[in-house]
Amino acid sequence: MNDLSTPSSPQFWQTMPQLEAPVHYRIDANDVHGHHFDVCMSIANPAAEQIVSLPAWIPGSYLIREFARHLSALEAQQSGEPVTVVQTRKNTWHISCCATQALVLRYRVYAFDTSVRTAWLDAQRGFFNPTSLCLRAHGQESSFHAITLLQPLHAPQWQLATALQAVTTNANGFGDYIAQNYDELADSPVELGCFWSGHFDACGITHQFVVAGASAAFDGERLLCDAQRICEAAIAFWHPDAKKHAQGIAPHGHYTFLLNAVANGYGGLEHRSSTALICNRSDLPRLGDGDKNEGYRTLLGLISHEYFHTWNVKRMRPSEFERYNYEQENYTELLWFFEGFTSYYDDLLLRRAGLLSDAQYWTVLAKTIQQVAQTPGRHVQSVAQASFDAWMKYYRQDENTANITVSYYTKGALIALCLDLYLRQQGVGTLDQVMRTLWDQSQGGPIREQDIAAALQTVTGSDHAFAKLSPWVHGVGDLPLAEALACVGLRLGFKTATWPQRLGILVQENAAGMTVRRVQTASAAERAGLAVGDECIGVEVAPAVTAAQGQASAHAKAWRIKKWEEFDGLVPDAHRTAFDVRLLVARDGQLIWLQLQVPAPDAIHGEAYLEALDAGKAAWLDWLDGTLSGDDAAKAINAG
Repeated sequence: MNDLSTPSSPQFWQTMPQLEAPVHYRIDANDVHGHHFDVCMSIANPAAEQIVSLPAWIPGSYLIREFARHLSALEAQQSGEPVTVVQTRKNTWHISCCATQALVLRYRVYAFDTSVRTAWLDAQRGFFNPTSLCLRAHGQESSFHAITLLQPLHAPQWQLATALQAVTTNANGFGDYIAQNYDELADSPVELGCFWSGHFDACGITHQFVVAGASAAFDGERLLCDAQRICEAAIAFWHPDAKKHAQGIAPHGHYTFLLNAVANGYGGLEHRSSTALICNRSDLPRLGDGDKNEGYRTLLGLISHEYFHTWNVKRMRPSEFERYNYEQENYTELLWFFEGFTSYYDDLLLRRAGLLSDAQYWTVLAKTIQQVAQTPGRHVQSVAQASFDAWMKYYRQDENTANITVSYYTKGALIALCLDLYLRQQGVGTLDQVMRTLWDQSQGGPIREQDIAAALQTVTGSDHAFAKLSPWVHGVGDLPLAEALACVGLRLGFKTATWPQRLGILVQENAAGMTVRRVQTASAAERAGLAVGDECIGVEVAPAVTAAQGQASAHAKAWRIKKWEEFDGLVPDAHRTAFDVRLLVARDGQLIWLQLQVPAPDAIHGEAYLEALDAGKAAWLDWLDGTLSGDDAAKAINAG
């Protein structure tokens, strides 16, 4: 371990960075086996009663994370003399000090969370979001914040990647960086280690792509090529007049992708000039793999989603997020727009970039329709309410979540779809135009719902479109998906329901049988009294059902079952008709018989699918290509 990390070491206090700034951090990443970052923070001109705190959450992930639980050994000094630190809240400390002398704080942060939200440190890799490491000096948030990242002594080969502005660095990227304020610092994750790195240019803007944890089979060139196409499609979407030269027009002058490939993981978190991503190692493109990796297409959708956020939520954002309050929940009813509409465009832009075929896009869209259709909570809570409740429902899901709320990602995406197709059908514009108009009118800044209404008014010339949109956002009725899709030559259908769909149940199967994990509201499973945690052991089939050639057996027969599909061998025509059985379950050590009425498969929607009709090809091609607007759109759609 480096001397400077040792709690008793005077060198830790004396060796401060050369870069001058009102607030300065030095990050030491040498305690890799203890998984601790050591932080030295200097406040050049502290308040006489200085308050510091660590954020309780990270923007983009709407849950109180309590990052301060990983902070320890906080000490303070001025002119080499200790200063008393008093903790006043779970994440807040008060220091009475001399306002004319620099205040130096030292503390440690435990880092062993592989997610994109916090921090990680071991002998192979380091990563952190400054919201997990960097205390906020109250009253100094608008000042320049500098950060010095030391090359670990144990790893002279490690590299560093971040979107922060470099001041002085070594060949590996370690050294001094600067942020205009605390918000910019907090929004700039840092990757450390022996990672793969590549660069590409998209419309004149330099992009860096960093991948940690890749195997020797990783095809980095393909990833760069595909990411470039995604970025160019997104830039062209927001700035169609920029063509190949978006520098100075797009809101970012550079961009950094930080991807961590792991054995099992998926997710992303958007930032102003970068994104932190995590994926399964098997999802990376592999040399010689061609176009066979479905997981890679999912990864491309994640890349597209987070990059679209560069405009939609990181700059154009809810008015409630104009200035983040890092201490508590920041509520908004607009996540259906910022996450849902982004979800609509992430896969649509993959199609426009040539990375999804039409058939693949239909499959992805049908999957989203299916997810919403199998969420009973869509009839309980609107997407506006779901947005507001994200802090306690979407981010704290349990077995009942799908029954009481709806995803503002998936239903929000379908609302965007319906609005886009409605505008095209009416011949009054496209959602693409609305998004760009909203960007221009807000100047890429905070918005309210009435600003969305104003943009629709500007594009369409009336308030009819917003009158259509409002009940979709604030109501709990089903969306007119079949009608909307029919306008572009697509037929929405549903396959035969599977056994879990017929029963309204989700189970975990293993060698011993089935354990109930979720029961849908108003389903056959709920009516029977099945509960989460029940072990399904067997069924008793009534004599009339098991009768052979019209002759009833004297007694009902009971059977051990391990899969619902076993009904097919126990009940005649089980795959076609409704029937009743008694179900034996184990609950809390007791054996309980339940009366289960299984509906016919045609009474329940199965898997959704889309069928493209040849007569409507011109209409759906124009929609997918984003080429229509106004009267021309109406004419083409009606002709289709």
